Amino acid sequence: MIKSINVDKACSGMRIDRYLRFKIGKIPQSLIEKSLRSGKIKVNNKKVKSSLKVNLNDRVDLYNFEFKEQILEKKIKFSPSNKIIKENENLIIDNNENFVVLNKSAGISVQGGTKSKKNLIDIFYKSEIFQDTKPFSVHRLDKETSGVFIIAKNRETAQLFTSLFRLRKVHKTYLAICHGEIETNSGQWNDKLVRFDNGKKIIEEAKTSFKVLDKNSICSLVELKPITGRKHQLRKQLYAIGNSIYGDSKYSNKLFKQSKNKNLMLHAYQIKFMINDQKYTYRASLPNYFSELLKVKRLNFPNLK
Repeated sequence: MIKSINVDKACSGMRIDRYLRFKIGKIPQSLIEKSLRSGKIKVNNKKVKSSLKVNLNDRVDLYNFEFKEQILEKKIKFSPSNKIIKENENLIIDNNENFVVLNKSAGISVQGGTKSKKNLIDIFYKSEIFQDTKPFSVHRLDKETSGVFIIAKNRETAQLFTSLFRLRKVHKTYLAICHGEIETNSGQWNDKLVRFDNGKKIIEEAKTSFKVLDKNSICSLVELKPITGRKHQLRKQLYAIGNSIYGDSKYSNKLFKQSKNKNLMLHAYQIKFMINDQKYTYRASLPNYFSELLKVKRLNFPNLK
């Protein structure tokens, strides 16, 4: 029995072994190699190696392949309702041929995990906006952090953004409301942050430029521009100087443990980058709870450039 798949635009340029895993599931590499050698898997009716990159409209034939009944539905751990899809579509700032920019809500993950199934990638996978392609995550934003977020519409754009982020050509600006008065009004933090991966201690260099926009004796509004992109970088660095972010239950100084704020007051306000000599700048409006706390704490938010 033969089962055929035609390669779509979203998967063009993908290695055949990765393409098969994407379409079918977690197939062992050894089984893929064996099936390619024996001719149970062919591309355009030819035997190929696992390193071959498939192109748009290539035909992949599976001959009595034992995984054939599990083909070829994308396995989605979270199945969003039409209401949830619409709610997130309404957060879109820009929707063009290659990517979508949205003002992400706090409380939703970018990708699904063991602790959180509800996520943006699965939501937009079901959206009509990605009807002829699939969403690609190109950067991180913590679950509890709100603000500007980019989702690529094709693999080429996703790879381009990955390169731009790696080369530090994407410039992000965050806003945070912090406990206490930050003494130095501007500068750069250079820290060695510690994290653990499978019990292994890893030390990473972290750099962030900062500017205090307003402050008083009890709190500060600070603009943050990360130079490096470490996990929880901004939260850790503010905690390290004794000015943890309102609503941060993980990195919080003991003095501020009694804070009643349920929302993390960290917002990805702006993102800038350039593609083919064209400049892009996107801003995400502040969440209501963020604006309300600014009023309560009597902090002024100036117009940023």
